[in-house]
Amino acid sequence: MAIAQFPSVVIDCPDPVALATFYGAMLDWKVDASPDWAEIRADYGQMFAFQQVADYRPPQWPGQEHPQQMHIDVEVEDLDAGEAAVLELGATLAAHQPGDTFRVFLDPAGHPFCLCVS
Repeated sequence: MAIAQFPSVVIDCPDPVALATFYGAMLDWKVDASPDWAEIRADYGQMFAFQQVADYRPPQWPGQEHPQQMHIDVEVEDLDAGEAAVLELGATLAAHQPGDTFRVFLDPAGHPFCLCVS
């Protein structure tokens, strides 16, 4: 028996409102934010939360001095269109690109995420 329908993911960052705004715009999810905590939620219930962390240090992907610990894969129909959209929202294309069916980006707080062809 499942005890929850959708697991929540909580992401550490220096500015929860900015990061929730970025992911909310990318996924077209509703944003609910306060200065030290923010959430984005899909119409069907899935949720991501963002919490403010003092002295936040972004991961250094692909290196392991500051490991990524997790990343998010987002499916898109067109990599070029997806890339243009996330760059406009504030993402950065990662220097290291290990594949050709996906692209690695860094969100505004430095977390790696991938756009993958669906």
